[in-house]
Amino acid sequence: MVRTLILMRHGKSSYPDGVGDHERPLAPRGQREAGLAGDWLRETQPPIDAVRCSTAVRTRETLAATGITAPVVYERGIYEASPRTLIELIQLSDDDVETLLLIGHAPGMPWTAWELAANRNSNQAVELSRKFPTSALAVLEFDRPWSDIDAGTGELVRFHIPR
Repeated sequence: MVRTLILMRHGKSSYPDGVGDHERPLAPRGQREAGLAGDWLRETQPPIDAVRCSTAVRTRETLAATGITAPVVYERGIYEASPRTLIELIQLSDDDVETLLLIGHAPGMPWTAWELAANRNSNQAVELSRKFPTSALAVLEFDRPWSDIDAGTGELVRFHIPR
């Protein structure tokens, strides 16, 4: 069974005075681009079975703007997580989940995509290594159970920036 992992960086956030980083909301551009990301996901990707999302306000608002309605688990540990931490979280996914959406932050999302990809010389990987802007999505496929996913075991099949 092919497993699909979609790593998404949150939408563009705003910077209101007196609001801490974890509580920053999306900017209007972030709302719009997250909505475009949701459209792209529905049009081009397999149905999403599960979502793991950072507890930060901007990631929660990103998920809401995508319109994705799969079951979600909010994980504080995604905020400022290293690739190793994110990979360990992915490895805990249920066996019946075929497509997992993980919504988080930079540098965790791009570094994790890079770490998991076996095809780092592909056009998608080269583009991802240059810049992973807000609302960007990296789609990786794996030929193994979630518990066996590790560095270099996936194929980066798509990198999309919704604009």
